[in-house]
Amino acid sequence: MSGEPNTRLSDLFGLAGWSKGELARLVNRQAAAMGHPQLATDTSRVRRWIDMGETPRDPVPRVLVALFTERLGRVVTIEDLGFVRSGRAGKRRDAGNADNPDALPWAPDRTAAVLTEFTGMDLMLNRRGLVGAGAALTAGSALTSAMHDWLHSDPALSSDAPRIDDPLNAEPAGFDRYEAAPIGSQEIEALERSVEVFRAWDAARGGGLQRKAVVGQLNEVGGMLAYRHPDHLQRRLWGVAANLSVLAGWMSHDIGLEPTAQKYFVIATHAAREGGDRPRAGEALSRAARQMVHLGRPDEALDLMKLADSGSGEEALPRTRAMLRTIEAWAHASMGHGQAMRRTLGEAEELFAADKRNVPSPCWMQMFDEADLHGMEALAFRTLADHEPTAAITAQQHAKRALELRGNGRQRSKIFDYISLASACFIADDPEQADRYARLALVSMGETSSHRTWDRLREMYRLTGQYAGYEKIDDLREELKLAMPKGPAKRTGKADV
Repeated sequence: MSGEPNTRLSDLFGLAGWSKGELARLVNRQAAAMGHPQLATDTSRVRRWIDMGETPRDPVPRVLVALFTERLGRVVTIEDLGFVRSGRAGKRRDAGNADNPDALPWAPDRTAAVLTEFTGMDLMLNRRGLVGAGAALTAGSALTSAMHDWLHSDPALSSDAPRIDDPLNAEPAGFDRYEAAPIGSQEIEALERSVEVFRAWDAARGGGLQRKAVVGQLNEVGGMLAYRHPDHLQRRLWGVAANLSVLAGWMSHDIGLEPTAQKYFVIATHAAREGGDRPRAGEALSRAARQMVHLGRPDEALDLMKLADSGSGEEALPRTRAMLRTIEAWAHASMGHGQAMRRTLGEAEELFAADKRNVPSPCWMQMFDEADLHGMEALAFRTLADHEPTAAITAQQHAKRALELRGNGRQRSKIFDYISLASACFIADDPEQADRYARLALVSMGETSSHRTWDRLREMYRLTGQYAGYEKIDDLREELKLAMPKGPAKRTGKADV
């Protein structure tokens, strides 16, 4: 007991709207449903949790997680409640404080536990139709501070790490526990193939339609990680977990579940690092950085990109580093830093050209090809054009080149290219061409479930205002208003490709 109020639990308790007596009764009822009928919580004990900082013993934290998750309609973890899991090895000095509420970084067994718990709660919300996202994003600087030293150190597989108190043996309410059992190379190959299928679907159709399937597969993998496999299999399994976590995060970001997305990116970073793949860990962090730029927080994105770049290690291929530079450039563009953006894009082009393809690129880099390079350059110059209108001409050139190079199955990226091109044409005072490309984007919108495409379309709609009175643009504005989902946009920055 700390003697200090548990402010995180207090805040969530206030949001839930229960009385202390109600929460005590709910804990007892939920615990019985989870197989713990002997638990007897009362109002005074709830008061000690909230007002005195007392940490209840297992299974109470897991019971509270299930109750708050269902009540608030978003995933709530043990850390969100202000509790630190018992028995964890390698606790940071600042773990669990206000700047590091998730007690990062996690020990290997802890990563598997968090992965299983978080995906299980996410699936419970999916099944019950709850999609709330009331949690706050962790600042990029806080993530960087918490994870810097850990990401730069040598990873250790969970088989070499101290064992914590079997968090996966618990059976949280609302979802089924995966029974840990050994698997072989054939099963892992099947999992790796499933990642490719999910990744291709996401690129073509957006994140909404297959997100639940990805989260469910990730939940199964979390259970598999509870069994101690030979090192070569365990590393591959961590790799599958990292790839699925990135996909779950990207799909969550694509449909506007931002705190959920960030949590998956952090899980992916841990999984990749535990599997010995530091470049993959850096790429996962870069996704969190792209998310920050999308949400209008480019300064925090730059913090994350510094860690993503340095944490990727010397084994990162030139094309991987080129991809990281494009995200950094986009963040500079959002802040109006034209010189820094151009310098960083120049580095990206040089690194991309330096990749001789003599070493096979990892599967998670297959999507970043020359079309994506030009697409990101178009986005960066179009974003800079809000500060330097002359940049719109260069944005058009890159967007057109990206469209020429886009292959089949990249429908969402093509829509982003069309919107970047149309927006750049509006800024460059070419409404005729802008109207053409805007309509090409509009006719393709119904083929995806990506909320980010609508975010970008809203930004383009804002640019049409200066041409009100032009008959063709007035017609476009009406079509856009009819097509766009009702309700306010959920962001303030510029969306990404």
